[in-house]
Amino acid sequence: VQLQASGGGLVQAGGSLRLSCAASGRTISTNAMGWVRQAPGKERQFVAAIGERTYYADSVKGRFTISRDNAKNTVYLQMNSLKPEDTAVYYCAARKTWVLSTNEERYDYWGQGTQVTVSS
Repeated sequence: VQLQASGGGLVQAGGSLRLSCAASGRTISTNAMGWVRQAPGKERQFVAAIGERTYYADSVKGRFTISRDNAKNTVYLQMNSLKPEDTAVYYCAARKTWVLSTNEERYDYWGQGTQVTVSS
């Protein structure tokens, strides 16, 4: 599976962005998918995941929504009410199973990152 993340950019605080993670090589309709971010000088943080359920980190709960469009073989991360602390490189990842995990080491496929910058 090859994953291509896109949709990042520069946005003012309070604004919105939608990240996309397009998969190729095989369908991801039965794969758990996740979004992980890494800010400069900080450890990677698991942000959201979708599988048999959905998961959100407390820091993004109520502002971010993860979804999937199986017809387009794509997973999305809708990010609203963005804050400067959301600034990071965002990566998408896929597991071989349907059961999601918040442990990034359990993800088998990774896309390249997309930069999100939120200005104050």
